[in-house]
Amino acid sequence: MALYCIGDIQGCDSALGRLLDTVGFSASRDTVYLLGDLVNRGPESAAVLRRCMAAGDALRPLLGNHDLHLLAAAHGARKPSRKDTLAPVLEAQDREALLGWLRQQPLMRTHVHAGERLAMVHAGLLPAWTVDEALVLAGEVQAVLRGPGLQDFLHQMYGNGPDRWDPALTGMDRLRTIVNAMTRLRFCSPGGVMDFESTESADTPPTGLMPWFDVPGRQAAGSLVAFGHWSTLGLLDRSDTLALDTGCVWGGCLSAVRFGTTLADRELLQVHCEQAQKPG
Repeated sequence: MALYCIGDIQGCDSALGRLLDTVGFSASRDTVYLLGDLVNRGPESAAVLRRCMAAGDALRPLLGNHDLHLLAAAHGARKPSRKDTLAPVLEAQDREALLGWLRQQPLMRTHVHAGERLAMVHAGLLPAWTVDEALVLAGEVQAVLRGPGLQDFLHQMYGNGPDRWDPALTGMDRLRTIVNAMTRLRFCSPGGVMDFESTESADTPPTGLMPWFDVPGRQAAGSLVAFGHWSTLGLLDRSDTLALDTGCVWGGCLSAVRFGTTLADRELLQVHCEQAQKPG
């Protein structure tokens, strides 16, 4: 049995199929975690969702900002933008099955491998959160996504505030902060104030900000955290940080990491992707 993480697919099902063939994926034997943004910008979003559904527990996704955007568009909470390629899902005969499956997926997952815990999220974890605390918070959002209040939640989900975590937050302020951190975060201040304007490389942070994973004393630093979302960051492979968005939809690569006998034992596997859209 092999364990893998794969970065942002963004509707590029052909690339995903080639990558799974490259790694010799077997649904009966292997476990693959998909780090969010399954859909949008690429041409085959519906095919990605159908592939995941057919694979059962062998392909284990988590939700990214584009996946939530699809749910919001489907429920009239957000209008598709000119760069969106969501129509193949929204107009599909099996639309309700695809959307119903998507809303069941979590914002965060963990996996114990050789006695070590791997944490996975689409964008990031705020410095104040331990892995255990973040899992509980992700579960709060997951309960709403799966429940009868989904449409109301999606209509209130968007916004940049609150811009920092406070355990006393309640209602939509609390849920929105969790969603923004786990699906949108790149830079924040040393005190955990989130920035949602900057998309630059981690090498050129805005004044007073730093990548969330470089904040001194962050509480999740004892666990390996794998994430996607940040194509201008690209591949980052450190002892406690694994970034795997390598810009498939922009003509880069779709990347997987195969873990060996320990989480530190990692093999990078990639396929080159046709450019579906131009950045910017």
